[in-house]
Amino acid sequence: MLRCLKSHVETPIVIVARAASTNAEKLEEIRERLAKGPNFQDFVQNPDYSKSEWDDYAGKLRREKGEEQRLRLPPWLKTTIPVGKNYARIKEQMRELKLSTVCEEARCPNIGECWGGGEHGTQTATIMLMGDTCTRGCRFCSVKTARKPPPLDVNEPVNTATAIASWGLDYIVLTSVDRDDLSDGGSKHIAETVKEIKARNSNIFVECLVPDFRGNLECVETIAKCGLDVYAHNIETVEKLTPYVRDRRAHYRQTLQVLTEAKRFNPNLITKSSIMLGLGETDEEIETTLKDLRNAGVDCVTLGQYMQPTNRHLKVIEYVTPEKFKHWEERGNELGFLYTASGPLVRSSYKAGEFFITSILENRKKNQSANASPKD
Repeated sequence: MLRCLKSHVETPIVIVARAASTNAEKLEEIRERLAKGPNFQDFVQNPDYSKSEWDDYAGKLRREKGEEQRLRLPPWLKTTIPVGKNYARIKEQMRELKLSTVCEEARCPNIGECWGGGEHGTQTATIMLMGDTCTRGCRFCSVKTARKPPPLDVNEPVNTATAIASWGLDYIVLTSVDRDDLSDGGSKHIAETVKEIKARNSNIFVECLVPDFRGNLECVETIAKCGLDVYAHNIETVEKLTPYVRDRRAHYRQTLQVLTEAKRFNPNLITKSSIMLGLGETDEEIETTLKDLRNAGVDCVTLGQYMQPTNRHLKVIEYVTPEKFKHWEERGNELGFLYTASGPLVRSSYKAGEFFITSILENRKKNQSANASPKD
């Protein structure tokens, strides 16, 4: 009896050990491949900024409680005004097809680099689906809000797919406004857009930065199973600040549940989330948030500086230094995220991130093809 029990117990232990070893080896392969690619700073505008400028900067970096005066922008957050043929061409095409971009609506500081292509000539634009008006009013976001935005454009999925096909991209990011006025939160509209894109180019990688759908798991499942490659939903800030920073319908634990369930509905998905720094959070709270995301199975995380878009929005409490962002990048890697992007100008949808995630997805495809090949 003991011998039988022993044989039944030992076998799965060996299998688990081998599986863990294989996964560790694959993870190491991915990291080695990423290390050989472009450095993250290669994608960042003005990469030659002088570190001595940061060290010599005497401006105030943190606003004290009760202080009303806005902080002065430090040198590492200054970007050039967007210009150039590529920038103008993409903007014109967006207007012709009546498409919105989060790059414009959220006043992203990287728009000149991404649309203009930068020194690498790689153009990136994040399409914002379901119009330019959101039903929520987060205190950090400059996107327009209304209780009942205009109806969805039924031609948007096809128009979006047509534009993307003409660009010849390998990776595209779709995001959307929240549409709490719709019974399905717009999940079917987003899913249809992904299917139209894949129908025109099955090899393109599609990332969707989607709402929480108020925790409706049917909507989450619709997105998770529509053919996308990366399911992104931003936690935005630490738990304590969530009621103050985000719309009252957005909840910290709800975000974690959405990310967890998306992976359960489709284990092959890469899941991704983003955190803004500079809103008054502590290091301990950031650490807890990173661990919560990792425990929810999130694969990729980005951390960037919150920047006040208008006078009506939350003021910046602190400008976090590049050295501190580097610390969080290292900490994210230690916690086991496949990819951690952390820097003052990093945003949840940023072309440097697309390069790294594309590497991960391509590696997965190769492994799946190898495993599917008939054995001799």
